[in-house]
Amino acid sequence: MLPAAVGCGSQGGQPARVMLATTTSVDDTGLLETLIPSFEAEHAEWAVEYVAVGSGQALLLGRRGDADLLITHSPVDEERFMADRHGLDRRPLMRNTFVLLGPSADPAGVRGVTDIAETFRRIAAAGASFVSRGDDSGTHRKERSIWSDAGVEPGGAWYAEAGVGMGDALRIASERQSYILADNATWLFLRGSLDLLVLSSGDDRLINHYSVIRVADARNVEGAAAFADWLLEPDVQSMIGEFRRAEVGQSLFIPEAASVTSR
Repeated sequence: MLPAAVGCGSQGGQPARVMLATTTSVDDTGLLETLIPSFEAEHAEWAVEYVAVGSGQALLLGRRGDADLLITHSPVDEERFMADRHGLDRRPLMRNTFVLLGPSADPAGVRGVTDIAETFRRIAAAGASFVSRGDDSGTHRKERSIWSDAGVEPGGAWYAEAGVGMGDALRIASERQSYILADNATWLFLRGSLDLLVLSSGDDRLINHYSVIRVADARNVEGAAAFADWLLEPDVQSMIGEFRRAEVGQSLFIPEAASVTSR
């Protein structure tokens, strides 16, 4: 159980804590290191703390009331969370894409194949090394859905479940010269330190939506609403779109709040 958060407003001149559970890609890229200080500078009554986990674990924390606010990217699980009345609202925040990465040798011969299910079938048929997040994250759920589309139940010596976040999984895949499904933001941020290439991208199934969800049993309902609303403000959405864009040559995350009203 996470420590209790203050219910509302600052107490005794001290900012009240807002507990955020977020997917690891938002943390691995450094986006929160930009957003949270900006929010706290504008809203001195709140102090945002966060835990970076897979989307499945973040949603579980929300179900338990151990987080006030969630940022996740697992749409089917988010819909179930809302249907079970664990969320007050679920709003589009941003998006990017998933990409299939692998070694330059490409032993499964998937380079340039845009049908992501076909790339997975070829990897399995070749018994080529594949690293899975294996952590019930949004990325892991997406990977599992692609294996299902491919008609493959992965397993055996060639398939490794790492049970770690995106950045660490990428480092393992690089060391092992394995294939891996990754979100494009974390890949772009870490690619200079990895011996991997983008071998397949562009399939519509690889679009990766992130939502911000206010938790029904939040201990700090007011603070969660303040941070969620702030994230969706036009200036903040622009900040998200410009985050590290100059460094990597493209946006890590594309804002969705301004262009998408519901999902």
